[in-house]
Amino acid sequence: FISLFRYLGTGQSLASLHFAFLIGKSTASVIIRETCVAIWNALHAAVMGQPQKEQWKEIADVFQQTCQFPNCAGAIDGKHIRIKKPVRSGSHYYNYKKYFSFVLFAMCDANYSFRYIDVGSYGSRSDSAVFAHSEFGKLLHDKALDLPEHTALPGTTSPAMPFVFVADEAFALGENLMRPYSSRGLSLARRVFNYRLTRARRVVECAFGILANKWRFLHTPIHLKLETAISAVKAACVLHNFVRARDGFNFEDSLTHSLHSHRPSVVRGHRQGAAVREQFTAYFMSPHGALPWQLDAI
Repeated sequence: FISLFRYLGTGQSLASLHFAFLIGKSTASVIIRETCVAIWNALHAAVMGQPQKEQWKEIADVFQQTCQFPNCAGAIDGKHIRIKKPVRSGSHYYNYKKYFSFVLFAMCDANYSFRYIDVGSYGSRSDSAVFAHSEFGKLLHDKALDLPEHTALPGTTSPAMPFVFVADEAFALGENLMRPYSSRGLSLARRVFNYRLTRARRVVECAFGILANKWRFLHTPIHLKLETAISAVKAACVLHNFVRARDGFNFEDSLTHSLHSHRPSVVRGHRQGAAVREQFTAYFMSPHGALPWQLDAI
């Protein structure tokens, strides 16, 4: 009760819990840590297991139906979780917004459920650095995610296109990772691509918004030990998936939340990723891939 409803659900401070339940602050902190670890261990495999090939196809089908972005296996982003300064941490957790934080990196599907999270990276790191050092980033780089074979886009027979993840400009372009074009001097086709990618990528922003609004402790700085704060965020993420699966996926988009995005950094892609992006760009302007309203939206 203390962990779920009073701390994670409402964000009450340890001092408030001390007076409400007549327990010591350290006791409350221990209860929160042990409960959050137990929640993570019990739910992680059930609600956030790594997708297999058929599950990746199902995720891509939902992205195509709801966001009209084919061959999309997920949306990725990173958010700052505000914390008090960890002991003897120097400036590792001090971010560009002038406060202490660690990073919640997540990949989510079109139903706003987290499929992978990495919690606890230094707040001073960029999104691309967090991604590169995460287990998910390494699996993607090593092509060990069991993604489906290349598939032609809907309405076409060639070329066979890889399944991709969509991200913002803070990430490096790759064969399986799409980012928007630079905003300077864009052609009409590239502006359309950026619009279509943003439609798919925004689901991860919505997922962060739902997470923060459901578990209110994320609206304020977390005054817990670093390890306990990380456990609390991990527990909130698996509880988010558990509630989404139980209550269904009907949701009105809410992009207002207290989790702060990373500042975009300049990162380079490679030629193979650029070629894949050009193929998507051409497809979105073709009769098979164009949306009736896309030119009005840009």
